[in-house]
Amino acid sequence: MIVGIDDTDSKEGMCTTYLAAVLLGRLSGYAKVRGQPMLVRLNPNIEFKTRGNAAIALPLEADDEAAVKDTVIKTVEEMAVFSDDNTNPGIVFLDDSCTGRERAGLLGFAMRAVQDVLEISDAEQLIGQYGIDARGYKNSRGLIGALAAASFRKYGLSDSTYELIAYRMQDACGTPRDIDLQSVREADALTYPDTWDTLDIRNSRVVFAPHTPDPVLFGIRGKSPDAVRRMFSMIRSEPVERSVLYETNQGTDMHLLRAGIGDVRENRSYLLCGTVYDRPVTSTGGHVFFSIVENGRILKCASFEPTKQLRDVVRELKPGDRISVYGSLKNSILNLEKIELKGLVEFDVQNPLCCGRRMKSKGAGQGFRCEKCGAKKREKERVPLMRKLESGLYEAPPCARRHLAKPLVRMAGRVHPSR
Repeated sequence: MIVGIDDTDSKEGMCTTYLAAVLLGRLSGYAKVRGQPMLVRLNPNIEFKTRGNAAIALPLEADDEAAVKDTVIKTVEEMAVFSDDNTNPGIVFLDDSCTGRERAGLLGFAMRAVQDVLEISDAEQLIGQYGIDARGYKNSRGLIGALAAASFRKYGLSDSTYELIAYRMQDACGTPRDIDLQSVREADALTYPDTWDTLDIRNSRVVFAPHTPDPVLFGIRGKSPDAVRRMFSMIRSEPVERSVLYETNQGTDMHLLRAGIGDVRENRSYLLCGTVYDRPVTSTGGHVFFSIVENGRILKCASFEPTKQLRDVVRELKPGDRISVYGSLKNSILNLEKIELKGLVEFDVQNPLCCGRRMKSKGAGQGFRCEKCGAKKREKERVPLMRKLESGLYEAPPCARRHLAKPLVRMAGRVHPSR
């Protein structure tokens, strides 16, 4: 069977991936893991998320199905933070039976959980339709992520990466993490770009270790199990209680929808194409705003302060540049994760130059006249622009990168990785 679990943690502590790690230990005596445990990141814009909106799926093989289910239920009921109003656990048990209709229904639901906004009733409807064994607690919101994660584990991801998560000893939780920074630098230098989002060198930040009181010591992300295990073996730190290697949809851009500007909706993430409509403006706080236009529709975009040097790229945009923008729509503004410069304006149109200064317009449709010598011209001039930018893809740095955003080291073409 495949066990899906979601929404057991809180902002004050605990972590659904840690519950899964503990559960794997408790099940080891009478169940085998059949394939890689899976960590699925859901729609990052959901207001109810705790931190990274992750759900877990465990593929198991056991003779005593009832014992497995009993252990899973008892572990969730013991470890989930029920005292938190925003914690609403869900458990799903998927078996090996499969029909074409079930596959389409469950995979479609799972993709919507990553890209769209679902209701609890959407999960409950499918659970009832396919006779799936499930448990929901409190308002049962966790059933959405549990069913999505289990469905992806059963039918597979179209693109996946890996994360090895190391967990702290219980008596260390809530204290500062003890990780030898020099060993992290050395491991990063030897494994990048096969591993990523460990260090943000340009912004002098360690990004693979959280600052929250949960049990995670650090998480190593990479393209293969060998890559993340290799880095793990190099890092010196406080004692590790346990660790789990997860297959995941992190770093895949799975959350992005392709749409026209006129079709976007709040709390979804998009890849949109358009033309820069106005000059970027930097506001109080260091946020940079500009707009793009497509078929007469205009959309405001923002590179907020946490995206750091991505704002430098945005500030150099000019009206007429053809670009693609990647990001999430919040309050009618697209929050940038990446930007692709596809066609940069090479000329500016200005009043004709004469006697060392620009001519003055004589009025609409009447041409231009030099105030010094009286010379006249009918048309504006095309003046070559010296652009600081190159075409290609630019991204937010690791310290601002979302779990699902695909890092440029995984993308082909002309890329400008930020690190």
